[in-house]
Amino acid sequence: MAMWDRLKDQAKGLQQQAQGARGPAGQRQPGTGGSGASGGSKEKLVGLLKSQLGSLKTELKSGAYRDASMAMCALVAAADGSVDPAERHHVENLILQNDVLQNFPPEQLRQRFNKHVDQLTFNFQQGKADAMQEIAKAAKKPVEAKAVVQTGFVIAGADGHIAPAEAQVLREACMALGVSPQEFGL
Repeated sequence: MAMWDRLKDQAKGLQQQAQGARGPAGQRQPGTGGSGASGGSKEKLVGLLKSQLGSLKTELKSGAYRDASMAMCALVAAADGSVDPAERHHVENLILQNDVLQNFPPEQLRQRFNKHVDQLTFNFQQGKADAMQEIAKAAKKPVEAKAVVQTGFVIAGADGHIAPAEAQVLREACMALGVSPQEFGL
């Protein structure tokens, strides 16, 4: 658990650093760079979460993590109620390029991700319930539970923006996993 505390402290420090780049009335201070503290801090947080996941690669090899992560990725992709073919392809590529998910055969990942996307596309509410049930199975191991949320966060933030619908499904996944949404700034 000490590792998670250290990672959480790093994330808090990163958020504080991003907030410190703002001056009075929310204006960015000269020389702080970035595209705004909230966008920049989200990008940095996603980068930090991605790095943290990479450091756990050897621990994240269970079928429960694999299945929950694919359900999480599908849920994030379909958070707005639909997934067009380009978005499906984009998320599938992100999954296959993810360092931690390379622990698993690509075809297993594709099959599980696409099964959930198909369910979410056909009947969003039922597909969401099925995905949440799959996600909740990772709650037995706290390291895996947090990693599932991190994986979802990395996928949601890949475009540099986390949409409100994506943040909502991430919060719901946190609740299903027994993880505090506040740990992820949600």
